[in-house]
Amino acid sequence: MSDSQQLRTWLILLRTPRLGPGALREQLAAHDGHIDAVLAALRQRQADLPADTRRWLQCPDPRRLDADLAWLEQPGHRLMLFTDEDFPPLLENIAQPPVALFVAGDASLLLHAQLAIVGARAGTLSGCADAHAFAQDLGQAGFTITSGMAEGIDGAAHLAALEAGQPTVAVVGTGLDRVYPHRHRALARRLEAEGALVSEFAPGTPGRADHFPRRNRLIAGLSLGTLVIEAGLQSGSLITARLAAEQGREVFALPGSIHNPLAHGCHRLIRDGARLVETAAEIVEVLAPAAVALGRELAGRLQGPVVASPQETASVADPSRRAVLDALGYGPVALDDLAGFTGKTVADLTSVLLMLELDGQVEALPGNRYQRLPGQRKPNCSALSHGSA
Repeated sequence: MSDSQQLRTWLILLRTPRLGPGALREQLAAHDGHIDAVLAALRQRQADLPADTRRWLQCPDPRRLDADLAWLEQPGHRLMLFTDEDFPPLLENIAQPPVALFVAGDASLLLHAQLAIVGARAGTLSGCADAHAFAQDLGQAGFTITSGMAEGIDGAAHLAALEAGQPTVAVVGTGLDRVYPHRHRALARRLEAEGALVSEFAPGTPGRADHFPRRNRLIAGLSLGTLVIEAGLQSGSLITARLAAEQGREVFALPGSIHNPLAHGCHRLIRDGARLVETAAEIVEVLAPAAVALGRELAGRLQGPVVASPQETASVADPSRRAVLDALGYGPVALDDLAGFTGKTVADLTSVLLMLELDGQVEALPGNRYQRLPGQRKPNCSALSHGSA
């Protein structure tokens, strides 16, 4: 089977009514990963398949498949399969992992250490300002900001990352040829050009109410942690937070006024065990070990020469990072002592130290201490954690 025929077969199965990702994975496992054998086997089954499933398998719409293939032929468009070497490993550890993702933009961003920022669609000015500030600070600390491109908090987080020249990923509940909400058309164009748009749904798929909880599980699943900024008690952001907790990921929440209904969801999360945070540095401190572990996992999966990413190059050239390296020497130094010696705040130092740790130039030690690693930079996880291999 040629590559184009195989891709067409994948599209047929991905569009098959009532054939979800779990069932498709089971079929692939039963047929040793041969997608053509899966399609043939399903076509032979009749009595136990729903009528709309049988109709599609026997006579898939060629115009729809041709449109899918035309979309995939456009620059920067891709169908990422779970069998691909660079499929995001964090998604394998969630309930109902996807079998494929449609991506428009830089697919390598899905291998970054990601932090989800979600919240109310009708976010207040102060809530959107908080999303903007946290997104910029966390982006500068080396995390890719991931959200759902919704109005309010989501949009503010994406825009903040783009304005700061930092990568950002939007996971949406429609096909990638559609924009929801419509007022985010310009944002969607920027995300495709400067970040990435991701969907489990084929081109042409409209938004439906049941698509967005499915979208939320991917936002939580791609991210090492989820930060909730303003959420009512019925907010979809609470679904994302619950899914993140179920997946074993960190959940962070900003507190607010007891008189603000959009703070009530965050307060419930905090009562249920989410981490109350007031600064981005608190999130960085918690997630730094997970970011390093992710990089090591990718280093083991993606064998090949390590290529320095833009962030790594910057870590050597950036005077502030150079100053921290010089101040560290080669013995353990407490974070508070390093702050006093460099004149930097603990928040600024935490961000710089995370990037240096991801680059393999600094090691975190117990007791909030850090030590510079001797010799040349190790060819470790850093480039791979930014998706370069």
